[in-house]
Amino acid sequence: MSAASFIAQIAPIAVQLRVEGSPIFPSVRIAQAGLETGWKITAWNNLGGYKVGSGKLTPYWRGKIVNKGTWEVYDGKRVDVTAAFRAYDSVEDFFRDQDLLFQASRYARVRAARTPEEQADMLQVCGYATDPAYASKLVGIIKTYGLKKYDEEAKQAMQMIEELKKRVDELEKQTERVPAPKWFMDQFGSGDLGGLISDPHFTLEGWRALAVALRAQKAQK
Repeated sequence: MSAASFIAQIAPIAVQLRVEGSPIFPSVRIAQAGLETGWKITAWNNLGGYKVGSGKLTPYWRGKIVNKGTWEVYDGKRVDVTAAFRAYDSVEDFFRDQDLLFQASRYARVRAARTPEEQADMLQVCGYATDPAYASKLVGIIKTYGLKKYDEEAKQAMQMIEELKKRVDELEKQTERVPAPKWFMDQFGSGDLGGLISDPHFTLEGWRALAVALRAQKAQK
């Protein structure tokens, strides 16, 4: 699989998770997946070198394991090892399980990162990988493949959602039934018009329409 096809396949997932509230920048997520896998989606769908660790099951990891060779850096020396890695039913399950991992206090600085570059640094500082060049490799991949465009895509989607939420709130307020506003009470003395209205609750537009009708009625007398 080429880097381009790999990115095309996982970028939509990375963007969607960010929109849903993931602390991980899509650019960092894609770069990490490419670095950890060599731009290959394996049958076990673990794109981030996530080891079994505590072995505690999650909604996204159901206990499947793959033992495979890898390498770590100890005391400045590369050591080849065999480790147990989590295996997933899908790439999305892996990413969501990884986000659960990043909720740990250990990764607070990863979550708080304000830029992809800072987040790459914090992944290394917080001990996600032992490779001393891990952060610089991630940043290099982000630049090489222009991955920040996916951060911008997620940002724009999030802004659009916020605007839609505000619009929905405004529409709900327009249709919310409320007691008589102060201006109506001041002008007409009461909300129920002296008992003429049994349930004096209307939308704001309803109160305005009623006021217009009452004024017109008064003008005709």
